[in-house]
Amino acid sequence: MRERQASRNARRAREFEAFVAGAAGRLLHAATLLTAEPPDDCPRAQRLLTAALARTYASWDRLRGEDPYDCARKELAVRFARGTWHHHRGHGGVLAHLTAQERVVLVLRLFEGVGEEQAAALLGLPVERVSALHARAVALVLHPPRGPAPSAPLHGAASA
Repeated sequence: MRERQASRNARRAREFEAFVAGAAGRLLHAATLLTAEPPDDCPRAQRLLTAALARTYASWDRLRGEDPYDCARKELAVRFARGTWHHHRGHGGVLAHLTAQERVVLVLRLFEGVGEEQAAALLGLPVERVSALHARAVALVLHPPRGPAPSAPLHGAASA
């Protein structure tokens, strides 16, 4: 009995390690886009990714045919949205002018290729709100405001 459990745990660990080896780079890139940190100095993105991967590993046996990348991406987006929705402003880069909501919608829709309805369901927002956030984010990326990103807190961002 113990040998079977040890064998199962070893297989689970190997499967997860193979998944991480293939997916961690892209997930870290998505996390740096969300946090708007520079790729070479991204402690928030690394913490976000570590937490998302830990949650994915914890539910590994319950995935039952689900794509682990989708699960990890969902966990990444949800953790970002819940943890920083109201007060996180980027540190620079092309996405720094976006609110946290705009960044998560833009990353999910453009970088990750998540459909509008799926992004809305994932974030708990109406489809119309996701569409409006996406349109505004794209407009701001294509035509950024002049000057540095505003540094005011985003206390009203969730209802805007």
